Amino acid sequence: MCRTSRFENEYQAIKEIKEENKEVSLSVMFEILDVKRANYYKWLKHNKSERDLKNEELADLVRKYDEKFNHTLGYRMMTDRINRDENKNYNDKQVYKVMKILGIKSIIRPKRRSCTVRKSNNTAKNNLKREFNASRPNEKWVTDVTEFKYGKHNENKLYLSLILDLYDRYPVGYVISEHNDNRLVFDTFRSAIDANPGAHPLFHSDGGFQYTSPVFVRMLKDNGMEQSMSRVHCCIDNGPMEGFWGILKCEIYHYGKKYETREELEAAIKEWIRYYSHERYQRRFGVRTPYEVRSEALCNENPVQYPIPENKAIQKYKATHYA
Repeated sequence: MCRTSRFENEYQAIKEIKEENKEVSLSVMFEILDVKRANYYKWLKHNKSERDLKNEELADLVRKYDEKFNHTLGYRMMTDRINRDENKNYNDKQVYKVMKILGIKSIIRPKRRSCTVRKSNNTAKNNLKREFNASRPNEKWVTDVTEFKYGKHNENKLYLSLILDLYDRYPVGYVISEHNDNRLVFDTFRSAIDANPGAHPLFHSDGGFQYTSPVFVRMLKDNGMEQSMSRVHCCIDNGPMEGFWGILKCEIYHYGKKYETREELEAAIKEWIRYYSHERYQRRFGVRTPYEVRSEALCNENPVQYPIPENKAIQKYKATHYA
């Protein structure tokens, strides 16, 4: 029997101990177990287990997708992306462990410290009532305007107005402009109507001046839409829209990314919206994209339902405020 085979158990023990605790000294283990360093590495190189080979394959895939998606994938999204695109069946725990070993982390979205405070208005009540589930496309739309900065010292501003469908989280219309004015919101609304003729959703926004404008209120009525508005100091009333902005900005500004020109920033925003709609898998939708979910639902008289998991705190809030 060769020396390598005689020390099989020792080599395996060293390997497993090192995997569990990176701080353990190999030299100390070699001395205690009376094995030679060269023989151990020779065994390690030529006697990889099936588990080792699978872990190496997964590690290669994790590196590949981390690079491909600009370090924006967390372990859940990484798992979904690899499983669907590569026809694999890894679980979250496996992917998390490999990402941790490789030192790969997704960017962390910072918590919002506050939300925009609007003046009180009498245009519309909060008819959405934080009921963010929708049974079909074009049943509930939410909207908002957000600000981006660009330039050498972030001295310039660009505004994005977007309308999101609550059924599939699909952006049904959006416009980018240097001016946060009525025209920006009106053009966004028209783009959504042109793309979805005959739609009569409940239309929810905050109490911004564009949405309380008599002209915009008339536009909604002319298209058979009921208006809904967030209450003052309650940005969570438009939670899905706030969440969408958070993801967008976190991913296009990842790792301190800056944009020096309007053209560069606008192209990044448009590309991200395309990616989000057509390529960014969502676990809630069975690891599919908003576009895939929407396309299927629009061809089905009884669309598949994707209920949002219940949140006890929100349920308690609704019971108190909307009883």
